[in-house]
Amino acid sequence: MSSSTRKSPYSQGVIDSAPFILIIIPFASLFGVLATEAGLNVVETMAFSIVVIAGAAQFTALQLLQENVPTAIVLISALAVNLRMAMYSASLTPYIGAAPLWQRALCAYMTVDQSYVVAVSKFEREPDMTVPERVAYFLGAVTPIVPLWYAFTLIGALLGTRIPDSWALDFAIPIAFLAMIAPMFRTAAHIVAALVAVVVALLAAGVPYSLGLIIAGIAGMMAGAQTELWAERRGAAK
Repeated sequence: MSSSTRKSPYSQGVIDSAPFILIIIPFASLFGVLATEAGLNVVETMAFSIVVIAGAAQFTALQLLQENVPTAIVLISALAVNLRMAMYSASLTPYIGAAPLWQRALCAYMTVDQSYVVAVSKFEREPDMTVPERVAYFLGAVTPIVPLWYAFTLIGALLGTRIPDSWALDFAIPIAFLAMIAPMFRTAAHIVAALVAVVVALLAAGVPYSLGLIIAGIAGMMAGAQTELWAERRGAAK
């Protein structure tokens, strides 16, 4: 492909992330609806999305608030759900850690599940990309995600209960995470972590304040880490 027709890293990021638009629209709309149903006004709902910008943590906090869970538990649970962002950051550092501070700060704020999955997959496939190209690609990957998250959170908050139940917007939640995690099941450690987390989540479903999900997440990470260590020791022994 000639240089005149080759897409820029930014444009390619937009294209690669575009399929998530089909998920983000109902996902963000659902959060806006549920937030207003929980008693938040439009300004509070938008502040929640803009400041936190993490769908899973937002839904977790919202559910716990509706159950009148103590504020401390709500904060701990939301932070625990968002611990994955620390892992995302650590994973992205080798690729964009040499970028200017303002670019790293912007990327850190806009690191969401979708942008991480798309960007890391690209960076692993094309290790020869320069740091500016990686940053441009990453920002392209968030372009179809973040603005739509804001816009449809607002639409959902404004429409509130006027969206009919028959629309079943909640379908977007499991589909969003299935679409993101399926391509990441590339090693035994990933599969073991997912299976252990699912089993523990089911067994701990009765734990108060939905803390069973946190327990399941920790168990899954520990199982995945141990599986990876076992695989490395086995490889070294050969």
